Amino acid sequence: MNGHSETSLDLQYTKRIRNAWKSRIHNFIQSPLPWRKINRQETNEASLLGESLETLLSQKRGQTAFRDFLKSEFCEENLDFWLACQEFKTFDSPQELTRRAASIYEEFIRADSPKQVNLDFYTREIISQSLHQPSPSCFVVAQRKIYSLMENCSFPRFIQSEQYKVLFDAASKPRGLGKHRKALKIKSTGDLIQHNSKPIILQSELYLCTRAGIMHVDGIKCCTDTGSGTAVDSQTL
Repeated sequence: MNGHSETSLDLQYTKRIRNAWKSRIHNFIQSPLPWRKINRQETNEASLLGESLETLLSQKRGQTAFRDFLKSEFCEENLDFWLACQEFKTFDSPQELTRRAASIYEEFIRADSPKQVNLDFYTREIISQSLHQPSPSCFVVAQRKIYSLMENCSFPRFIQSEQYKVLFDAASKPRGLGKHRKALKIKSTGDLIQHNSKPIILQSELYLCTRAGIMHVDGIKCCTDTGSGTAVDSQTL
């Protein structure tokens, strides 16, 4: 009678353990998974790269891809000039402004300069007259005109180009998960229960495919498991 009572209590205790684990597993499944957040962020980021020239140029890799495209069309000087003007606006020392203004003028604006950009005579003349005492905004008008040229002419062709496709694919690719899918194995072990004088360990396993979010329970191996699953102690969950 006592043995039957003890077995009944053990089974009730085991049931409570299983229910507790089911609750934990349910909460784990329902919680936002970090790689899903990463994938959504990367997808949004990739989509935004083609939304506007401003967004594209706000990222280093966007600038690099766009310059490669402009180089294929023999007009990379437009972006080089725009970036030089962006940097120029960060200086406040009169000596540095004078030196940089003269350098930008000689490289991009002077007639027959190495990287002469397409500006009208009036704009170039205004800049020329301001070189003796340049302000941080002395290239603003010229920069705006070159930006408009890139936005209306080059950017629409860029988003149809191979350079944009490569950029989009790179921005969409998940990061931080490695080349191969990884399997996470969560093991839970209940207390020992006496049955026919032999110890029995109640054990269940949960395999979580971190790439696809697929869960396999009760000893069924993950579809991508190669024996490299990592056992996680129940106390860490």
